[in-house]
Amino acid sequence: MDGIAAIKTYQVALGRGGSGPKMHQGDNKVPEGNYRIVSRNAHSHFHLSLKISYPEPRDIEEARRNNRPPGGDIMIHGIRNGMGWVGSFHRLVDWTAGCVAVTDQEMDEIWRIVPDGTPVDIEP
Repeated sequence: MDGIAAIKTYQVALGRGGSGPKMHQGDNKVPEGNYRIVSRNAHSHFHLSLKISYPEPRDIEEARRNNRPPGGDIMIHGIRNGMGWVGSFHRLVDWTAGCVAVTDQEMDEIWRIVPDGTPVDIEP
């Protein structure tokens, strides 16, 4: 990100849609680029979740060019509730439906130090 220092980086599990940026709803890919944290959910089906600002206008336009809806509800979240014992092994496979997943302990840390409005850079 231009002019902004990263607080920390994490190894993550991504969408099961394979490599390349998210193009439309249902492709199970993770958006790539610059976004922001726009809200948080302490009662998620996963251990805490932070919603990112996808779709941005550029994402909506790309999906429109392909005659597809862009989708939404892209989150950074922990592991599915009740499965936290999996820990870092969750990274062995990209398993989300287009979100960014970290361990529950990492999500606790991110939740504490990252306020709404924080820029997030999702890179391949």
